[in-house]
Amino acid sequence: MSPRHVLRGAAFAAVATTLLAATATSPALASPGDHDAAGQSEINGYRSVGYLMSDTPVTRDYQIEDLLTTGAIDDVTHINYAFGNVTTNLKCEITDVAGEGDAQNDYLRLVSARDSVDGKKDKANKHQRLAGNFNQLRKLKAVSPDTKVLISLGGWTWSDNFSAAAATAESRTALVSSCIDIYLKGDLPKVGNLGGPGAAAGIFDGIDVDWEWPVNGGETANASPADKENFLALMEEFRAQLDAYGAETGEDYLLTAFGPAGGWNTNAGGWNTARLFASIDWLNVQGYDYAGGWTGNTGHQGNLHPDGANNWGLAIDNAIALYTAGGARPDQLNVGLAAYGQGWTGVTIGDRAGWTPDPAVTSIGTKPYYEIRDIGEGYFDPAIGASWRFDAASGQWWSLDDPKSVTAKAEWLTSQGFGGAMWWDLSGDYRNELGSTLGEALRAAPSGPLD
Repeated sequence: MSPRHVLRGAAFAAVATTLLAATATSPALASPGDHDAAGQSEINGYRSVGYLMSDTPVTRDYQIEDLLTTGAIDDVTHINYAFGNVTTNLKCEITDVAGEGDAQNDYLRLVSARDSVDGKKDKANKHQRLAGNFNQLRKLKAVSPDTKVLISLGGWTWSDNFSAAAATAESRTALVSSCIDIYLKGDLPKVGNLGGPGAAAGIFDGIDVDWEWPVNGGETANASPADKENFLALMEEFRAQLDAYGAETGEDYLLTAFGPAGGWNTNAGGWNTARLFASIDWLNVQGYDYAGGWTGNTGHQGNLHPDGANNWGLAIDNAIALYTAGGARPDQLNVGLAAYGQGWTGVTIGDRAGWTPDPAVTSIGTKPYYEIRDIGEGYFDPAIGASWRFDAASGQWWSLDDPKSVTAKAEWLTSQGFGGAMWWDLSGDYRNELGSTLGEALRAAPSGPLD
């Protein structure tokens, strides 16, 4: 089933009754064009940050308009648009070069009326300077002005050039300036009638830095022992230039980051230092990928508490503790949640009574939540705050977040005074099933630190 989970137009009325009856336990969908709901800057004093990938309108048919139709906009306070690239020129640039940019989805792709927030299609004429996701985000903010949108830079694939771009004071200044020019001032490359100076102005409310990872590297080995100091200096440069530009415009621009869970990256890269938290508004802490194909056996990918020594003892609670010990205020920390699962096949013991890490298995990678939410039987262990699904017939075992684990994590983070939660990524959810579970738990909790 498409992650869109939405029917529009004349076909909707004919099948809505059958569709909703078949999914009675799932959140209801708004009718097409019902855009009365608007997001908010906080939910009972908490944040709910959702990453939105640039290609999901094409690869998963998850449109920005679906945030409204599914009601997800009620349960998200901030959207991190992923990703912007720091290119080999050591600057923020938007290109259509394969592997270096996604200009088509960002602002060139013409969106149909069916997929548009306001029901109006993009037109290739001199009167329209902006199309694609950027135009839809602009329309979304017109409907939901309290929703904040940040550009997220880097990610696993596009962190290759951070080390070189942060290496000197001059390169840091140039990088930050280029990011502000493109994403805050909105000065896009001109392509036909689209783009140009100021074309995307007013869409983004800040910058999220997702450098994976200083010193240790990530997808590539483009890293240096000097990265720790340079990373912290880069974040300070972002803060200084954002504040200076904000003084000109009268706006307060946000600076956030995505931080690692494992101590080997956290300590090496300077993530758990008071110096970082003096620069940023908040940190989204990795709360998933604790197990996967690289672990060699089944394991919980996002457990709240340690599962003994499994997965090197990784857990959300001790990942967060690295940051509070390093000088972060609890309200500056968001707990990462996953709208996808890590899977294995060939599993013979996978039920609640007998599950054990099983090395005689084959990883089958990741799938979005909407594809795995009904596989086999579901299990939840409240002692470690982890959910999984096991299908004895196929031998598939999936570690995932589901409504039970989301509720447990939300209750824990609110009891500890943390700032909120973060999703990777919004397109994986099923009709906002996970998002609404988080929203309901935050609303039911005592008022949060942002109130």
